[in-house]
Amino acid sequence: MRQTNSSPQTSTFQRRLPPWMKRPLPVGGLTAVTKQVVDSSGVATVCQQAHCPNLTECWSHKTATFMIMGDRCTRRCRFCAVQNAPPAPPESDEPARLAQAVADLRIKHVVITAVARDDLPDEGAGHFAACLRAVRNKVPSATIEVLPADLHARPECIVTVCDAEPDVFNHNIETVERLAPEIRPQASYQRSLEVLRLVKEYRPDMLTKSGLMVGLGETIEEIQQAMVDLRQVGCEVLTIGQYLQPTPKHAPIARFYRPDEFEALSDKAREMGFIGVAGGPYVRSSYNAGEVFEHIRQKCSAKA
Repeated sequence: MRQTNSSPQTSTFQRRLPPWMKRPLPVGGLTAVTKQVVDSSGVATVCQQAHCPNLTECWSHKTATFMIMGDRCTRRCRFCAVQNAPPAPPESDEPARLAQAVADLRIKHVVITAVARDDLPDEGAGHFAACLRAVRNKVPSATIEVLPADLHARPECIVTVCDAEPDVFNHNIETVERLAPEIRPQASYQRSLEVLRLVKEYRPDMLTKSGLMVGLGETIEEIQQAMVDLRQVGCEVLTIGQYLQPTPKHAPIARFYRPDEFEALSDKAREMGFIGVAGGPYVRSSYNAGEVFEHIRQKCSAKA
């Protein structure tokens, strides 16, 4: 695959999207229904806070990725639109409000993420577990995917989340190792890998997942090495999507990957042994997460 990076100063704010990045908006009134339920719950969504380009599509299907513990993050990543500011204490009734929203929307596969809470003694692990259990009790038929920050790879925090029995433990490495210090200055590429390794060590049966953004100036070889690194810590599910610069203050985009390049990267990931792969210009870590999980479950059932 030929790599043709443009100037690192090129920005999505300085040029138009390529044709393959343009798509019609979904029609129908379910987006407003989802917004009403989300707003009533008082629980933030990464859909809104991170300026996700899939918001209209997902909300029209009555799905949302809930972001617990507020909408202010203790970290300042150069790709993320979530506000960096001192957060408020977690709200004790948030687990119940979240569970009610999931029930009202009749969501079959729930994705629960959170801002980084480096200010809390357990970095929010206990609140994560409380939210997970509340959803499980309210909607026992739903499958649940958690997407926490790295929790500084503290084993006791990871155990707390795992003991609440998520169906999928998702933690994104986001970018290749060379770019990680610039793009995620308060995180660590190796620490993120360690999170996934610890989950597998503690719960070998728990499905682990991670995600990569492309278009930040990485090479194809670096992407493939990141895939190798993920497989070495037992990661089984991978998402690969195009980075889109949320504001002029964020990291500039180096280039747009073509659909055929995403297909080639996805094929390579499957060759490496990932049992679930989603790759494409608008793919995000939680985009179509339910469909990916159901595909894996059916595949595993067929092999049993």
